Amino acid sequence: MLKLDIVREATRLTRSGQLVEATALLQRMLRGEHTPDIAARTTQRSTATKRKPPIIDAKPDVTARRSPRRTVRPPLDLAKNLPGLGLGGPLRRAPPSMADIVPDGTRFVEGSYGNAAGSRTYRLFIPSGYHGQAIPLVIMLHGCTQSPEDFAAGTRMNFIAEEQTCFVAYPAQRAEANHAKCWNWFRPADQQRGGGEPSLIAGITRQIMRDHSVDPQRVYIAGLSAGAAAAAVMGSTYGDLYAAVGIHSGLACGAATDLPSALMAMKQGGGPEAMPGKGPPVPTIVFHGDRDNTVHSKNGDRIVRQSIGGTSTTAKVQRRRVPGGHAYTRTVHVDAGGRGVLEHWEIHGAGHAWSGGSPAGSYTDPDGPDATREMLRFFLEH
Repeated sequence: MLKLDIVREATRLTRSGQLVEATALLQRMLRGEHTPDIAARTTQRSTATKRKPPIIDAKPDVTARRSPRRTVRPPLDLAKNLPGLGLGGPLRRAPPSMADIVPDGTRFVEGSYGNAAGSRTYRLFIPSGYHGQAIPLVIMLHGCTQSPEDFAAGTRMNFIAEEQTCFVAYPAQRAEANHAKCWNWFRPADQQRGGGEPSLIAGITRQIMRDHSVDPQRVYIAGLSAGAAAAAVMGSTYGDLYAAVGIHSGLACGAATDLPSALMAMKQGGGPEAMPGKGPPVPTIVFHGDRDNTVHSKNGDRIVRQSIGGTSTTAKVQRRRVPGGHAYTRTVHVDAGGRGVLEHWEIHGAGHAWSGGSPAGSYTDPDGPDATREMLRFFLEH
């Protein structure tokens, strides 16, 4: 079959609910293997399988040199992944302790928000230094199989936010919306302002701003993998709400519109060159490992081009190494006014995991650089 025929057949299989067959077909094509006429051999999947939403996120794949202290903790049931993709199933591991999630003397409260698109719960970190004054807010979108608690423990964002006196909110994806709890970044209905998951995430943001004293000029959003792709969508669709965006191991807004195009974008960095939002580009910081076998590092480059848009910038490049850890290339794009509007951190030897994260959470690579600290530093500059 020609590539176009393969994509068409994969699309047909996806629409009929045969996601495993579509995945296997696309994976064979991406590996360059001979692909027979799958349509003649495809069997009908069970009704239960048809009801499952697509899973578009994956296990961490850390391929770099491992030092004795290096610990990367993936979900425990990856043997149940869909074939050829390494897609994580439900997370089944002991939850992190509160000592790994929040510093002493702070609060981690529960909340919920709903609208016509549905409802989502969230956890909100309240720093000890908050006494009613207006402070920044960071929205953190977890990856597949993760929970707010797991993501908080892995990134340690609450600990850095305690130092800087910031709120941090962690919306939780529902298993009913995606059985692996992935944000559905690749669906057109979830790439638009005023509807779908973007409206829920924006609604959570605005609800926290109403219920607490938040500086409206310092509201930010970040995510990992599927959460990073969802954060890119939010930056494109709600650029008036968020002052800056952080994207770790993610994809650009509009990189995919269905399962086949999502798989292609993840493996090859495909998709449209840009899906610009309304208004000026939102300042963006990007982290991506150059040995990420789950979401190709070309996606980081595409995010950079989309984020810059038509803005004229000057690039400043730094090449450094974390002592005992990864080397990295940091490219800062400075606009005509001298402001750094975009940073791209390419981490050499790193795979699909949060850079500098804690082994108390999943999808982490402790060998750095510290994405959490650098991300919050970038946010507070805007």
